[in-house]
Amino acid sequence: MMRLLVTGGAGFIGSNFIRFLLNGRNNPEIVVNLDKLTYAGNPDNLKDIAGNPAYHFIKGDICDEELVSRILNDYEIDTVVHFAAESHVDRSISEGLSFVTTNVTGTCSLLEAVRKAEIYRFIHISTDEVYGSIPKGSFTESDPLNPSSPYSASKAGSDLLALSYFTTHNVPVIVTRCTNNFGPFQYPEKLIPLFTTNLIDGKKVPVYGRGMNIRDWIYVLDHCRAIACILKKGVPGEIYNIGGGTELTNLEITRKILEQLGKDKTSIQFVGDRKGHDFRYSLSSDKIYSLGWQPKFTFDEALEHTIRWYKENEWWWRKLK
Repeated sequence: MMRLLVTGGAGFIGSNFIRFLLNGRNNPEIVVNLDKLTYAGNPDNLKDIAGNPAYHFIKGDICDEELVSRILNDYEIDTVVHFAAESHVDRSISEGLSFVTTNVTGTCSLLEAVRKAEIYRFIHISTDEVYGSIPKGSFTESDPLNPSSPYSASKAGSDLLALSYFTTHNVPVIVTRCTNNFGPFQYPEKLIPLFTTNLIDGKKVPVYGRGMNIRDWIYVLDHCRAIACILKKGVPGEIYNIGGGTELTNLEITRKILEQLGKDKTSIQFVGDRKGHDFRYSLSSDKIYSLGWQPKFTFDEALEHTIRWYKENEWWWRKLK
């Protein structure tokens, strides 16, 4: 049975992953959640499993190498899944330094602690944004990186750093790059929860430019399933793209949300475009498909479930807005 350290486990994807593991058939012996609890890290995300004897929460910073080393030793950790990151593109445009500190320096501190310990796997969670925009076709894992924002540049840097620790120190690093996630517990600054909660409150939704930018979307539980698959079958030193297989323009997404909440196009407010806004992201997922994983949830059913969750859980998001 695995003994995991999950960094950033109080965030959106990290908390869903921890819950997925602890509610699964082959749940790990122990899960230690190390999270700094910045604005997007929320203890309420794991309120329902706080009493699970296999779950341990530690408030701390991945930049604190001494703390990470102590956790690895005290809990006899054999697997690390590294979610902790500053991840909001708009914030990175106005405050890039904090993204470099967490995403690059923090990852380096974590890798330094890990290389001195004996672990089975180090899963570094990254993003499709490191590849930049692609007008047609889909990126494969061997394509060059071409990040456009301080956020994606800092993630590209941390990817390369993590892979260098595999080459130089034989740390069993695997890098995953996933498309846009959505689902319960996503901080309401991201598109789907922002638009959903705005519409619940009778407010307009801000659509960048003409709304023609294209993203590939994946339900967060499918991403969790992909990480679990890579933990079992992934090869150290490799990169795995994780795509949802649903490419939609921002305007198409907006219309689907409007329809489910009984609103019309008068609720749309077009706003100035984001600086350096990538037009289209698209990943080839053939490599992870060869491990036996594929998305399980359709976009429409997952969106319906997500919107229903936000309607039924105002206690969670209203104080965040």
